Amino acid sequence: MAEELKAKGNEAFAAKRFDDAVSCFTQAIDIDPMNHVYYSNRSASYASLKQYEKALEDAELCIALAPEWPKAFSRKGAALHGLGRLDEAKEVYQEGLKREPENALLKEGLKSVESSSRGSADPGKSMFGDPNMMAKIATDPRTRALLQQPDFVAMMSEIQKDPNAISKYLQDPRMMQALSVMMGVDFSAQPGGATEEPPPPAEDKMEEEAPPAPEPVMTEEEKKEKTDREMAQEQKAKGNELYKQRKFEEAILHYNKALELDKKDISYLTNRSAVYFEMGDYDKCIDDSEKAIEVGRELRADYKLIARAMTRKGNALVKKGNLAEAVTVYEKSLMEHRNADTLKRLQEVEKQMKDAQEKEYINPTIAAEEKEKGNACFKEQKYPDAVAHYTEAIKRLGPTGEDLHKVYSNRAACYTKLTAFYEALKDANKCLELEPTFVKGYIRKGLVQFFMKEYNKAMETYQEGLKIEPGNQELQEGVRKCMFEINRAARGELSPEELKQRQEHALADPEIQGILTDPVMRQVLNDFQEDPKAAQLHAKDPGVMAKLQKLVNAGLVQMQ
Repeated sequence: MAEELKAKGNEAFAAKRFDDAVSCFTQAIDIDPMNHVYYSNRSASYASLKQYEKALEDAELCIALAPEWPKAFSRKGAALHGLGRLDEAKEVYQEGLKREPENALLKEGLKSVESSSRGSADPGKSMFGDPNMMAKIATDPRTRALLQQPDFVAMMSEIQKDPNAISKYLQDPRMMQALSVMMGVDFSAQPGGATEEPPPPAEDKMEEEAPPAPEPVMTEEEKKEKTDREMAQEQKAKGNELYKQRKFEEAILHYNKALELDKKDISYLTNRSAVYFEMGDYDKCIDDSEKAIEVGRELRADYKLIARAMTRKGNALVKKGNLAEAVTVYEKSLMEHRNADTLKRLQEVEKQMKDAQEKEYINPTIAAEEKEKGNACFKEQKYPDAVAHYTEAIKRLGPTGEDLHKVYSNRAACYTKLTAFYEALKDANKCLELEPTFVKGYIRKGLVQFFMKEYNKAMETYQEGLKIEPGNQELQEGVRKCMFEINRAARGELSPEELKQRQEHALADPEIQGILTDPVMRQVLNDFQEDPKAAQLHAKDPGVMAKLQKLVNAGLVQMQ
């Protein structure tokens, strides 16, 4: 469902229906809030609507979910560029390029920001480099209709790309109108300026200076409230300064005075809770956070402030070891406002809880019992039951359990019997990752690859095992069977259907694809067909011949 909404959002974005795109991506996020791509796409939609603050929020959430994904940095850089925060945008693009130096999107974004930075010294370049230029033209009644004229839009697009091109269009009265709006200058009033009809009388009246509005009369009570608010803000500022200096006791005194003066601003409570958190008094931090949430609800305070109070409560609960309750509080905070820092904290606590649960679950004695049960089921050919017992043994052993590689090997054997080859291959690889010298792991892996008709890879696996135990008969037999199957194609023993299946299977292999798309290997193959002398030179290169042999083994090339 979420992917369908994403597809609809992409279609709306391509059709420049950006509001519809935002709606689709928002619905997708509601279904799957941990998918970074949805935030990335919505950020791009917000940026297209010139809603750069929202675009920036989504980009930051995207980075929190996928900190190594280059496109997330591209989204954040674009949002910062739109907000005019060029130095920050430049840093973000550079940070993204550290992850993928050749990323074209990031390079182009950085180039655009640097161009805008240089143009800021030139009023003309800065003006036409303004992301909101077209928005200004669209919202001014003098130029709004011009955007319905394709040649005018093309003209402005050209000047945006190359501000020097303006010289070609200075005689166009529409250009003078656009410049008037962008620069806030009435060129018709300037000597030698463009001549236009005078504005209608209604506009003359609008330009007349209105009489100053009378100062609102305040009651004594209102005057006192205003004075108290101002004094409370002063106390808060002093408290903040003392907090930065880590003079926590003194900071609390000033926040207390601020609360006495103004009970309608929950920031005093949230700031005081931050002090208690730094002091390690987590109970008082939680109390202040809960008061801030309660008062904030009553006063209908900014949802971001309420979310901040919830996050601080969650932080204090983590420090107290109440992880499950902290997760609940973080989730509520994210419902108020999706903040990247809160999302990151939630993920960290959930991982901490998962790790703790797995650690508590570890029991080598029970693991040994489950392994024996699995062995018994395997002998009785009850392979699904054997898989269940081996899986439980793996959980009970933990990630560093003794003989864990053997359990993975046993489960790989079960999966092979069940023809679940991908699961079997995954377990065999894990077995060898844990213990690279375990010969039986190579036997398991080679057999799975053989059944998957990846004869070349299977033979390589068996040969790797023979380096560890040269006399192993199972490994030697595996090599013999692989050679037999590989040579069937060379002997012409494969039926057309078998040959087609083998070739299709090989072409789906990334390694084979890499060999076929390698310009050097393409030349080698051409030389073997047309240039015998060059082919003889290629035959002396072990690397080239090894790749060529893989193509032969895959049934894609025949050697005469």
